[in-house]
Amino acid sequence: MAEIVLKDIHKYYGTQHVLKGVSFEIYEDTVTGLIGKNGAGKTTLFKIISGAEGFEKGELMMARGRRVGVLDQIPEYAPGTTVYKVLDSAFSEVYELRDKLRELSQKMAVDNSPQVMKQYGEILQEYEARGGYTIETSIRKVCNGLGIDKEMQERKFSDLSGGEKTRVNLARIILADADILLLDEPTNHLDINAVEWLEEYLASFGGTVIVISHDRYFLDRITERIIEIEDGQAYTYEGNYSKYALLKEQRKIEQLKHYEQEQKKIKQLEAAVKRMHDWARRADNPKLHKRAFSMEKRLERMQKNATPRPRTERKLSKAFRTDDFTGTEVLSIKGIKKSFEGRVILDDINLLVRNGDRVALLGNNGAGKTTLLKIILGYLAPDAGMVKTGPSVKTAYLPQVVEFKEPELTILETIQRELKIDEGSARNLLAGFKFTGEDVFKAVGKLSGGEKSRLKLCLLMQKG
Repeated sequence: MAEIVLKDIHKYYGTQHVLKGVSFEIYEDTVTGLIGKNGAGKTTLFKIISGAEGFEKGELMMARGRRVGVLDQIPEYAPGTTVYKVLDSAFSEVYELRDKLRELSQKMAVDNSPQVMKQYGEILQEYEARGGYTIETSIRKVCNGLGIDKEMQERKFSDLSGGEKTRVNLARIILADADILLLDEPTNHLDINAVEWLEEYLASFGGTVIVISHDRYFLDRITERIIEIEDGQAYTYEGNYSKYALLKEQRKIEQLKHYEQEQKKIKQLEAAVKRMHDWARRADNPKLHKRAFSMEKRLERMQKNATPRPRTERKLSKAFRTDDFTGTEVLSIKGIKKSFEGRVILDDINLLVRNGDRVALLGNNGAGKTTLLKIILGYLAPDAGMVKTGPSVKTAYLPQVVEFKEPELTILETIQRELKIDEGSARNLLAGFKFTGEDVFKAVGKLSGGEKSRLKLCLLMQKG
């Protein structure tokens, strides 16, 4: 049974036609991956499905009585709200049921009519089904899975990092026991253990899930259907991400075959029209001209409805700008220690990075990975120990959440100001990072998270 049905959905932002007739169905108790390049309209679709945004044309139908949980923007909470209170807010509807049960219990003390008893029984059944008697157990289970320890639960939500807020928000949505989950990049800011827990949770989840993700391995393990948003339209593929990749390649081969066949017929018809007009002029025969005009109309219809040529995906074509580097030691870390409010984060960290090394920092959320990076960059001072970089080493840092100092500037203006280059050079550079045409006039503050990271990477790679 279809729980969500979209028919010919069109969405505009100003003059930009983002969604151009999107149609698909989401079936009950399935996990569907929603993919597409940055800025394709995936998050916009989530907002339309959840009711946060409208659309200009089309039809959206959802099964009645379904509770929808959405992981996208981080909600605002009252000052001083702790993480535990945020998690506990997932049960607000359950607490309302509990209050009704108390009221009815008091009422039954003076009125034990069948109507009151029946109402009490119905609400009690819903209260039990919604987990009213296992709230503490549910919170503990989800917190253990997502790495939200007791200390973190006692902290103020406003004091958390962006990544920590996203993780808490994901936990709140899971605890809310929704029938439909809309998850926008849920694995961002999760460590390996938390990702594995989320995969197991979604595999056993008794509802419908739509997930936006660029993590192909995550999609491979959880999805049974992929919907790709491309050029404002939706294309559906049965199977996980690996199956999608195969099916899409087959579709492109078939599309190219149809395109070549149609172009061959179009060229044959063009030549036939030209010959017919030539014969008509030589013979001064109006009937031949009439036949030629009829053929031209047929040609116009063929050209209008022709299969488009499949596009080859543009890849990032730029490399890091490099300067001559001499020496073998790039980075030396000795005895680094760091604590926050009495909590030891880093304790006697030692590391030597040589020229040509590739190093990955792994660890649970809160283990100190970002803290160590900030100490290396000089953004934080260690409590003890030292960091030494080679004399000609230059560093570049791509943070988890990318922000720009002047969000009102366009992509093109940002590149020109930061790199001091002319418009032509800036456009050529941006094309290598898949910012082409009208895209370069988007304000950087309006970009998706992926687009911001790509633009920041472009700047880092050119500064050397």
